[in-house]
Amino acid sequence: MNFDFTEEQVMLRDSVARFIQDDYSFDTRQGIAASETGMSAELWRTFAELGWLSVPFAEEHGGFGGSAVDVMVVMEQLGKGLVLEPYLATVLLFGGLLQKGGSAELQANYIPKIIDGSCLGAFAYLERQSRFELADVATTATAQDGGYRLNGEKVVVFNGANADHLIVSARSSGEQSDEHGISLFLLPADAAGIEKKTYRLMDGQLVANLVLKDVKVAATDLVGELDQGLALIEAVVVEANMALAAEALGIMEQLNAKTLEYTKTRKQFNVAIGSFQALQHRMVDTFMAYEQTKSLLYRAVCALTDEKEDAATAVHALKVMLDRAGKLVYGEAIQLHGGMGLTDELDIGHFAKRLMMINTTFGNGDYHQAKFNALRYS
Repeated sequence: MNFDFTEEQVMLRDSVARFIQDDYSFDTRQGIAASETGMSAELWRTFAELGWLSVPFAEEHGGFGGSAVDVMVVMEQLGKGLVLEPYLATVLLFGGLLQKGGSAELQANYIPKIIDGSCLGAFAYLERQSRFELADVATTATAQDGGYRLNGEKVVVFNGANADHLIVSARSSGEQSDEHGISLFLLPADAAGIEKKTYRLMDGQLVANLVLKDVKVAATDLVGELDQGLALIEAVVVEANMALAAEALGIMEQLNAKTLEYTKTRKQFNVAIGSFQALQHRMVDTFMAYEQTKSLLYRAVCALTDEKEDAATAVHALKVMLDRAGKLVYGEAIQLHGGMGLTDELDIGHFAKRLMMINTTFGNGDYHQAKFNALRYS
């Protein structure tokens, strides 16, 4: 099979890579992380001008019409720069739900605004009791006056601090963990009845917890079919997991490269520690972990691109490998850098923290191992 990128994909990759190298240094990233918003509105507009926000959207909405490969190319480079701007939250989750399930009116109203950078979105799906189960939804949507009223709480909403619009999962029928009965609703982030508390995660992200009290939503703001939201969520989350794995691959590549360079310059007993055979073996182990993750990522991307039935199984396997390989790579990077590997002044610890967050987003390795077993051996 030919894994070479097309000319357009190479240009896209190089565009993001040049931006990271020239305009998104570690010091710049740290300044953005410490800012009130935790992201740069100016850089987000630059992303729009460069066309990155249009990549996964259909051409009829002004998008690039890109595939899973194009998304992978972008996310891998964003991972190398530890980019904080909400590409996952706004483009892939919020935008992905609209593209797959939004009405023609909602798509026409919001997707062009995502592409031009004027709409920041978020997907509020996680609840305190749900952990990794997407079907565990206690937030309720009650039909009233031709629309709905939402009541409940959502936690760790990516980009919830800055989003101007939300897509919220709520239970419109059935019991708390039923797969049937989940619906998705689009609403303004400042709608009456929404209380927001923002806080930072260890990787620098600014997220929010949302409490919804009798929040009114029009029937026309339903995303997808009533009671059928879980299938839509799962379809978008499969693609989001692939994108997160691509981001993690970029991080792992950076950790390996930076650690290898450090072992060439750090000396003990007047020789570079990279000359010690035991450390060379450990670096080979991390390189192999990176390559194995890359192979499974390509396998998952091919399954998604070709719309194969085993795409979900491939993504579960990828997340299991990512959990194992990621821990090995960032663990060895920290160990070989010594105590300074965990300091805020060095980027190694920040790469490690982002990998930890990726490994727990939409399920950790144990969760995906169980899901893989259920699909593979059922």
